[in-house]
Amino acid sequence: MSGAVLLDPRRNEAPENPRHVHLIGICGTGMAAMAGMLHQQGLTVTGSDQNVYPPMSDYLAGLGISVMTGYRADHLAARPDLVIVGNVVRITNPEAVELARLGLPYLSMPQALAHFFLQGKMSLVVAGTHGKTTTSSLLATTLHRAGATPGFMIGGLVEAFGRNSQLSDSPYFVVEGDEYDTAFFNKVSKFHHYRPHCAILTSVEFDHADIFADLDSIKASFAEFIGRIPPQGVLVAHVDDPVVAELAVAARCPVISYGASAGCEWRLEDLRVQGLSSDFAVYHRDRLLGRCRLPMPGLHNGLNGLAVIALLTHLGFPFAAIAAGLATFEGVKRRQQVRGVVRGVTVVDDFAHHPTAVRETLNALRLAWPENRLVVVFEPRTNSSRRAVFQADYAGVFARADEVLLREPVPLDTIPVSEQFSSVQLAADLCAQGIKAQAFPDTDAILDSLIRNAQSGDVVVILSNGGFDGIHERLLTRLGQPG
Repeated sequence: MSGAVLLDPRRNEAPENPRHVHLIGICGTGMAAMAGMLHQQGLTVTGSDQNVYPPMSDYLAGLGISVMTGYRADHLAARPDLVIVGNVVRITNPEAVELARLGLPYLSMPQALAHFFLQGKMSLVVAGTHGKTTTSSLLATTLHRAGATPGFMIGGLVEAFGRNSQLSDSPYFVVEGDEYDTAFFNKVSKFHHYRPHCAILTSVEFDHADIFADLDSIKASFAEFIGRIPPQGVLVAHVDDPVVAELAVAARCPVISYGASAGCEWRLEDLRVQGLSSDFAVYHRDRLLGRCRLPMPGLHNGLNGLAVIALLTHLGFPFAAIAAGLATFEGVKRRQQVRGVVRGVTVVDDFAHHPTAVRETLNALRLAWPENRLVVVFEPRTNSSRRAVFQADYAGVFARADEVLLREPVPLDTIPVSEQFSSVQLAADLCAQGIKAQAFPDTDAILDSLIRNAQSGDVVVILSNGGFDGIHERLLTRLGQPG
């Protein structure tokens, strides 16, 4: 491959007692978490990234970690003891090429997590297509409130800690188990490295169309993950999901089932939503334990909380302590997060991008604001959402919205135009259903439309897995300007 040098697989290991670690792609959520933990251990940490934006850029700046903008060979001039390579990095990346030329030791982020932080810990891994970040954040926060503050690495900033990673002396380490691939030199799912002792599995659907050919290939990866849980561990499985139920049968460890249907060992009933809070009845083996409150709306969030109850009860924590921890959960940045209210317009930020996540998020927000006009702004940004694979599915998930504003995605240069997602087509499909919808070429055009049409009482929900050109703060600022 032109411009690329293959890394020496013999150097894919951690040196003894490294002092300086450099991270290529440091602003990814997992990589920033890794940087924070290495910094917490007293190591010198540097990094580089092409796309530097909040909240990770602010987090790293707060730690005093230097982030170099862009990728350049001379970023490795100091010859760090170890280089951690993010999965955003390609084999032609100038720093990857220089890493190969210098012959420095290197690891992927998941390999580094296992090597530096999971040895000797009880790894509690939260996996699934949806709900990983929220559920792992609930788990870490509830353990903290129960007096067993865990180490953790999570794909979002957990409000209780103001960060997405932490080290502790606790025997527990909570990991968000992502099924996306590890690195260009290690093409396996990240969670295969996470040494699960106990795991929560929330859901399994087709996703990540850039690396998985179909649902069967995703199921194979999750099956391998489940097979890594030792017989003395446990799998907490959301068996209302038929694929989860299918995969759980092959586990070599005990399986604890949870859901909202009859037959689940742990069952949620009578969900009640009031504003941005909800409460529900918790049944264990058909016995009512009590009601549990969560400061989040929606059935999917209630089920995430139920999974935490099931796992922590298995680990010996009393129900009252677990319920108290869940009730005081402060949330996760970019998950149903109210960014501000100006002139009566509420601006909500959420990460949802998969069709199922979009549908469940809007269902929850409609329950929270049943009488308000719900204006949804959606940016297709992931490799999957910019492909036509979900074109038809997206047309069926915006029913709860009163108006939908769509950004045209940045085209993928690796696939034909016929295989790419079209916001114009989605807008037409939604209009055909009686949902007011329009596609826009860029963020500025969306902002102009919002400012022209915003009304007091509107809830503007912005869905994207990226910075979206700072649309949240720009909208709040413009709403606050006179005239």
